[in-house]
Amino acid sequence: MATAARHWSSNAPWTLERVYDLFPTLATRQHHLGAQLSGGEQQMLAIGRALMTNPRLLILDEATEGLAPLVREEIWRVLVYLKNTGQSIFLIDKHITALSRIADRHYIIAKGQVVWSGTSEALRADAPLRQRYLGV
Repeated sequence: MATAARHWSSNAPWTLERVYDLFPTLATRQHHLGAQLSGGEQQMLAIGRALMTNPRLLILDEATEGLAPLVREEIWRVLVYLKNTGQSIFLIDKHITALSRIADRHYIIAKGQVVWSGTSEALRADAPLRQRYLGV
């Protein structure tokens, strides 16, 4: 990820150049239509487009679903970077290990009801809860 090469201010507005720094793959594919991109590249494009609105809250639903493992890891690295720069993120995902690296709070919803909420540490410590609701 090229973000380490440049030191953007955490409150700098999102620009195309900044998104390309975040996702260098998109810079190499900039002359392709969205439909010509792979699924992972399309997800990077979707995140980049959302960031260019300079959101106070970035909402992502299953941002890594169905992606190749290397692409999934790249997106998780970007999400960690965004969190570390102060971007608020509301993320829905089933990859608990990756979520635990960045989430301040977790909520488990079953049948439309919040059945549990707590920290990553609390979730890791409660094996019966994870097994019951998450199957892990």
